[in-house]
Amino acid sequence: MKTAIWLYLFLFLAVFDLHAQYPILTPFAISLGAAPTFIGWMMGIYSLTHLPGNLIAGTQIDKHGSRRYIVFSLLGAGFILLLQAHVHTPWQLLALRSISGFVLAFLSPACLALLAQLSSDPVKQGKYMSGHGVVHTLASVVSPAAGAIIVGSMGFSATFSGLGYLLLLTGVIAFMTMPRGIVKQHEKVTVPAKPDVSSADTTSTFLPVSWRYFALPLVIACAQGILFFELPLRGGGHSSMMSTGLLFSIISIGALFTLSMLFLNRYSPKLRLVAGVLMMSLCFFVMAAIPQIPLSTVLFVLGMSKGIIFPAMATLFIRLSGGSKLGRIFSLQSIATSIGSFIGPITAGQLRVGLSPYFIAFVLLMIGMLLLPYYTSRREASLADPKSILN
Repeated sequence: MKTAIWLYLFLFLAVFDLHAQYPILTPFAISLGAAPTFIGWMMGIYSLTHLPGNLIAGTQIDKHGSRRYIVFSLLGAGFILLLQAHVHTPWQLLALRSISGFVLAFLSPACLALLAQLSSDPVKQGKYMSGHGVVHTLASVVSPAAGAIIVGSMGFSATFSGLGYLLLLTGVIAFMTMPRGIVKQHEKVTVPAKPDVSSADTTSTFLPVSWRYFALPLVIACAQGILFFELPLRGGGHSSMMSTGLLFSIISIGALFTLSMLFLNRYSPKLRLVAGVLMMSLCFFVMAAIPQIPLSTVLFVLGMSKGIIFPAMATLFIRLSGGSKLGRIFSLQSIATSIGSFIGPITAGQLRVGLSPYFIAFVLLMIGMLLLPYYTSRREASLADPKSILN
């Protein structure tokens, strides 16, 4: 439990630091002379450079543990933010964002793998993932508005410097407090020696679970990338930056609302995942087709869907893996997320004149939901069955 508390603290500081940039990166790029299309590529390249980091993280986290990769991500991202405070051209910003994408690719799979290793009991794992979601959301509630306020009073350069020093301090504390090596579980999970290959849900030898499950994080990230690209372009100036920060905070408040409903953990993670994705897709449809509904209301409901989706997705992947190769599982999830985050803003930047990007997000989410396997193979049932976990 002590490790979980420390990890939650690091996650809070890291998420606060990163989410504080959401409402200010686009205005900062515009102040450097960047066009909307270039901004789309800048946001996309950040996610594209996640991929090599995700590929490295998958096997290395399982082999060496999470500590070194958490520390590396925090220190590297802090140093890059210090350099970002002194850029003068859009291309310099693009280069730093691409490096930052690689550095931060290790953070999410390392943190999730470490949390999952703290227990092999499904109920406790669900609580740890919900705690991860609560901490992530609490930080993202205040950080976008805080980032806009700090920029308004201190300017872009001082804001990036301050955020960079905060990440460096967090990395140093993580180096001093995180456990070395791999956290050993007290329980063991019974995993079949040979997966059932006769089922229609055949698992590739290269993937711990069916590739169809990874379609959802891809389309969800794509939809979020579209949203993060579109919201800051609603207007210009300091007042628009402030309102954008508040809108991002509203999303996080909605997520916190559903994350606080701990009774949701009693339901099937697949059922929660489908319900959350359906709710999110309807929010994007409303933003595209019914603009009369207040944007703040729609974003609050969209945030509620995020609070349902992400803990359910993490719990589902843990159960499907049987508690083994967690670094690889969450690395593959991060790869899917990186691809989606790359496609989303670029698509929005290219097509926003002729077609609502929100409608594109709606269609992608519906396709991802249709691809999700709705049957349960014998292998999945054996891995997800709590009776298979020995105390």
